[in-house]
Amino acid sequence: MHNAMHFETALFRRVYMKKYVLNRFLQMIPTLIGVSVIIFYLFALMPGDYIDGNRKITPQRAHELRVLYGLDKPIIHRYFIWLNNAIHGNFGFSLKYLQSVTSLINQFIWNSFIIAIATLIFTWSIALVIGIFSATKQHSFFDRIVTLGVFASLSVPSFFIGLLMIKIFGVDLKLLPVGSMIETGSNYTGITYVLDVIRHMILPVGVLTFLSVGSLTRYFRSGMLDVLRLDFIRTARAKGLKERTVIFRHALKNAMLPAITLLAFEIPGLFSGAIITEQIFNWPGIGRIQLDALSARDYPVLMTLTMLLSFLTIFGNFLADILYAVADPRIRLK
Repeated sequence: MHNAMHFETALFRRVYMKKYVLNRFLQMIPTLIGVSVIIFYLFALMPGDYIDGNRKITPQRAHELRVLYGLDKPIIHRYFIWLNNAIHGNFGFSLKYLQSVTSLINQFIWNSFIIAIATLIFTWSIALVIGIFSATKQHSFFDRIVTLGVFASLSVPSFFIGLLMIKIFGVDLKLLPVGSMIETGSNYTGITYVLDVIRHMILPVGVLTFLSVGSLTRYFRSGMLDVLRLDFIRTARAKGLKERTVIFRHALKNAMLPAITLLAFEIPGLFSGAIITEQIFNWPGIGRIQLDALSARDYPVLMTLTMLLSFLTIFGNFLADILYAVADPRIRLK
């Protein structure tokens, strides 16, 4: 009888979890469409473009290019043309780089992606461990050191810490490469190539992790401190449970709820925040393309990258909702 009830409860939770995930996923579609309308309209209102800014293009050739790329049509007509092309994976043509936006971004986005994923893993792992121990040892020497480190992480500019790391580890100690993604002139393949890329990743990932870990550590620490004061934690301790069981099994899941909110902003923030870091370390990522497109007013590239960041924000919210439901089953029943 008990096993049957347990099975029915588990089945009930799985069904509601699937419905919850499906509903949240379907809500992403109208949100993405609304965001695309706003982004396209804002870029359409911007004065000038690559054609206007290029003095080498004659007025006659400029008119031909506008007709060729449909820039002479009304905004609404242009939006639906762009939307239809975007659905089929065509995000326009970059006049600056003379290739499709899709192929251009595909060349560099994965370089930024591996930096972002590595930074995300290290940031959450370090912040989780430090936040828990800082909360459980409140007002200790370790807690004061963590507080100092958090303020340093939030205060130091990315270009300063990046140049400082280059000076220390690249110039003085000569332990790590100061830039690029692979050794100049190398023709590594296989595991040697992977190890060379990882070696070049250490400094940019380390800088981005240091800049991101402070705010997340603060959220984990404050969330854990709030949970440790609740009645159910006192009850668990009164039952004689081990402190490790109380912290990691009962308190941690509830303490993570405020930090999960940051996930929606961490993913796009890593891509947008890595622009300066990629410039400092000469990392061939999407940040350099974004800066070059901005200076050249290459709007198809800028609009696609803005849509990408918007999608990552919406997808981050979707993941946050799912993690909320996993951490607190009451959420998916509402």
